[in-house]
Amino acid sequence: MREPRLDRDRQQWIFDYLVKETGRVFHWDADGRVFPASVKSHAQISKHVGRIAQRMERVAAEEEVAGHKMTAFELYYRASAQFAAAQHPVLETNDEKRYLHGRCIANYEKVIELAPYPIERVEIPFEGVELQCNFHMLKGRPKAPTVIFIPGCDMTKEIYPDPQINHALDRGMHLLSMDGPGQGMSNLRGIKLTADNYERAVIAIAKWLQGRKEVDPDRIAVLAQSMGSHWGMAAAAMGDPVIKATVGAWASYLDKYYILDTFSPRYKQLFGYLTGAKSEEELDRIVSQMSVEGKEAGITAPTLLTTGEYDARSPVELVYRFYDRITAPKELWVYEDTYHQTTLFPAQGQRMDCHSMGMDWLVDALAGKFKPGYARKMYLRTGGGGPHGTQGESQDSMHWWVK
Repeated sequence: MREPRLDRDRQQWIFDYLVKETGRVFHWDADGRVFPASVKSHAQISKHVGRIAQRMERVAAEEEVAGHKMTAFELYYRASAQFAAAQHPVLETNDEKRYLHGRCIANYEKVIELAPYPIERVEIPFEGVELQCNFHMLKGRPKAPTVIFIPGCDMTKEIYPDPQINHALDRGMHLLSMDGPGQGMSNLRGIKLTADNYERAVIAIAKWLQGRKEVDPDRIAVLAQSMGSHWGMAAAAMGDPVIKATVGAWASYLDKYYILDTFSPRYKQLFGYLTGAKSEEELDRIVSQMSVEGKEAGITAPTLLTTGEYDARSPVELVYRFYDRITAPKELWVYEDTYHQTTLFPAQGQRMDCHSMGMDWLVDALAGKFKPGYARKMYLRTGGGGPHGTQGESQDSMHWWVK
């Protein structure tokens, strides 16, 4: 059984109703279902999504036998991502969790085998354990800048990037996607999340990358998404010069009260599992320390923040305050009338403009575009221009009526 028991468990009945009606466990502002209509409660997600993944795996294998390698490649990736989604709601390490995560890994092994560029599954030493990561490299493995992708707390390293369109490789950079403490393979290994071990893991991975011949040791950057933005900004605030630039997309680096106590009940239940807390009191002690607020002075490398104007996890006035306290070169993009998922246009799987634009920003940062004193705020108006236009420049959502 899932542990620990939480006060928010009393909301399970209405939570299950929302799952049934919306096909989502969070992001209820978004249109469309994520889960099939057969899912009527949270408990059904793993089975019903797992069945979809099983079918994808079967068809992928059939296509591979038929000699259709690229179709098999695409379907193995989709199967791996579906198995990752299926295992995630299982908030204990039981037989179902092991099976679903195991199939995620097995299908991704086929992705590695069939990919048109080198992907290496690597094991990186960290404080007496090993963290499993996927290292995506440019063809020919040249020495090049490298981006560490930090997934959100609902993701594994197999989900991003979609290997058919790798935003880093398309811009001349390698990409390492990590399973940090409390994510993916780390959960299966019992490597639990603490208040501050994830950011130390990011620095350890960056220093490991410096020893790879394919990596330019002076051009390592971070792209961090959703809850990953907390860990990315926390790593940046450590001030280690190994990280040369950071993009913190979909703000999650503020007080965890907002995500755990005012948002979907799923998150407090999830963090109980990720941390291995044995009681709600222990969980509260851990997450109360998980904020980058007050540590902004430690951020020394160029930094891009993105947030939605109405993101319930991160009140926009607090994001502006966080941005104002950063003294490094910085940008902030606030998306008007947007919630957590900051994109200009509807996403197609993992093909999101926040990823492509974030990678562009890192290319510019590593090229030295952002000098000391650089600061730029954008209020990206609904139906308007993008972050590199002029509409919304130097405006803020706190004064939305000012044009």
